[in-house]
Amino acid sequence: EGVVDAIWFNQGQVCCAGSRLLVQESVEKLFIKKLKARMEKLRVGNPLDKSIDIGAIVAPVQLKKIQSIVKKGEKEGSKLWQPSWACPTDGLFYPPSIFTNVSPSSFIAQVEIFGPVLSVLNFRTPSEAVSIANNTPYGLAASIWSENINLALDIAPKIKAGVIWINSTNLFDAACGFGGYKESGFGREGGLEGIRAYQDKTLPEAPKTAIKINKNKVVLPSIDTTPKLYVGGKQKRPDSGYSFNQMSAQKEFICDIARANRKDVRDAVEAASKSKIGILNNFNRSQILFYLAENLSQRKETFVNLLMSITGVNKITALKEFEQSCERIFYYASMADKFEGNIHNPPMRGLTLAVKEPIGIIASLMCEYKPLLSLTTTISSLFANGNASLIVPSEKTSLIATSLYQVFETSDIPAGSINILTSRNNELNTTLAQHENIDGIWSFSNNSSIRSDIIKDTVFNLKRYWCPKNNRIDWSNESEEFLNAFLHESSQVKNIWIPYGE
Repeated sequence: EGVVDAIWFNQGQVCCAGSRLLVQESVEKLFIKKLKARMEKLRVGNPLDKSIDIGAIVAPVQLKKIQSIVKKGEKEGSKLWQPSWACPTDGLFYPPSIFTNVSPSSFIAQVEIFGPVLSVLNFRTPSEAVSIANNTPYGLAASIWSENINLALDIAPKIKAGVIWINSTNLFDAACGFGGYKESGFGREGGLEGIRAYQDKTLPEAPKTAIKINKNKVVLPSIDTTPKLYVGGKQKRPDSGYSFNQMSAQKEFICDIARANRKDVRDAVEAASKSKIGILNNFNRSQILFYLAENLSQRKETFVNLLMSITGVNKITALKEFEQSCERIFYYASMADKFEGNIHNPPMRGLTLAVKEPIGIIASLMCEYKPLLSLTTTISSLFANGNASLIVPSEKTSLIATSLYQVFETSDIPAGSINILTSRNNELNTTLAQHENIDGIWSFSNNSSIRSDIIKDTVFNLKRYWCPKNNRIDWSNESEEFLNAFLHESSQVKNIWIPYGE
């Protein structure tokens, strides 16, 4: 009955239709036999008749699409089965159908059919079931059926879908968010997370005061450095071998900075995808961030001098930014195990767990204002929520980002969880926005055309973006609303429905 409700509800013409059925191999034959017997008793006809189970398809074009997909499934070698009775001929009716002998890569197992067609796949172990379930470009909803509630709850967080129903299907309530992952989109309807989508997300604006360039020359180390890229926990040379000049606020040459290209982006994404940050629990991530802040605090003189030299601020301002940067990491370290989800009480005998999960790999395009504070805010907030980050600092302040490498290397940061690519301004924007394996992109540019270009480039891969419409973000703001905005934007909510009782 759960399968009937999942796939043949509204003729399967719903976004959360369970068009793929994963059955354990040991019970597959018996289950399919019982399912076919139930399908023989389904009634197709006028939906205004209360005794009818399945109505008509919404439009002729959709009926033709369903028929085309079914034919393609048969050509691929999958076995089609339909009930012995015939559908009414005076309407757009299509019989409930099931495909067996389906492989995970089959066309019918990878597309949204939006019709009463079910594909059956088998698995042997729970881990194999998770792999097959996640092998799809979509991730809106899934239902898990098991007599072992512990096993079901163990699998639920591993499924990449926005809604998980345990021993139930098609449960909805306005207090509980509904939305998906991947190509199912990243928005939410209902719940607190749904309300946030309608809130003003403009970040606080920094005062419009001109920065007075400190004309006193800052003495930096006399030995020339060779700042490289930071990918997979290692410093590496750029693929192109090119570099650009790092200049001081007084327009004096400091050093050459590595210039990343598309190949370096690919390497960074590959390293991020292999990162072990996903297996760290909240407590472990918080301890790593505490250690990072402690190690950064030992490099005060280095970063204060860099801030004075590159941004031109005086020593008091540079010292304040450095201290705020350490405090910012401490804040997100403290929040790593406290930024949690909710438990909803929908009108049913059960609970809904709103679990906050990392988005995945997030690229962030930084601004040149408050370079160290903006970097530590972005990196630590992404890390606190379990995301792997790909940071592109501003061209003018790249040396400040590259000087963090040694701090990362001595702070137990898992390889690949933080990657830094330096380049000229806007050179990597399109590559990052269009990359299929990057799950989200942030841009803190004050240029409206850059923001609009990034948003347009994310349309085709449904990448989640965050491009605050600020001329100059007040990175020094210490309000809870400002600091937690980064945590909200670096997390997504999965709602797990758990009925209870006999």
